[in-house]
Amino acid sequence: MRNKKGQLYLIPCTLGSEQAFPFLAPSVIDATLKLDHFIVENARSARRFLKKIGYEKNFDDVVFFELNQRTNSAEYSQMISPLKKGIDVGLLSEAGVPAVADPGSEIVALAHLNEITVRPLIGPSSILLALMASGLNGQGFTFNGYLPRKENDRVKELKKLEFISKKTGYTQIFMDTPYRNIPLLEDIVANLSPYTKLCIAVNLTLEDEKIMTQEVSEWKKSNISLHKKPAMFLILA
Repeated sequence: MRNKKGQLYLIPCTLGSEQAFPFLAPSVIDATLKLDHFIVENARSARRFLKKIGYEKNFDDVVFFELNQRTNSAEYSQMISPLKKGIDVGLLSEAGVPAVADPGSEIVALAHLNEITVRPLIGPSSILLALMASGLNGQGFTFNGYLPRKENDRVKELKKLEFISKKTGYTQIFMDTPYRNIPLLEDIVANLSPYTKLCIAVNLTLEDEKIMTQEVSEWKKSNISLHKKPAMFLILA
């Protein structure tokens, strides 16, 4: 008889401080509290999150695998080995949902390859929250991730996304490191059509959340606090 395999739970996290904990469903917290094997970006912040949701197990008895930019792909098989032995594992995001603008897709793909059940849990996604609140096309859209770091490359990419949006009618969604938000907005205002619609969603789910949609020309007059704050940018030409 074939051994029963564990299940891979995709666990969302809040988008900010503990003020955002109401955005996690009780069912998500209940499922997380039962686990003692986790795949995380950073073990320290994962422990901090678990403590805040009422996790009472001794962390000395809990297994944490770290999955980040320093992880070697050779380590993936070790991460899913408990699943093969029938142990449930949680793939925990640092913010938002795992495997969407976040590490984890490689582990999920490997789970499918090994016929392991994947269970995505409901949680806040900055991409979808921003799109919902933008008033832009939610039937056709593309998430483009982070834009290039160099200004010339970034401007070229912005123009390309605007061209695609104009041609297809699809909303183009993108983001950047928070400390580059202001240069990114300056590039948008200086290089895109004044009639292109731009939505910026800042600090989603937090007390100072701000979501604004207006034409690029109007953004020249706007005073919005963006520096070092997580933000999503959406355009529709």
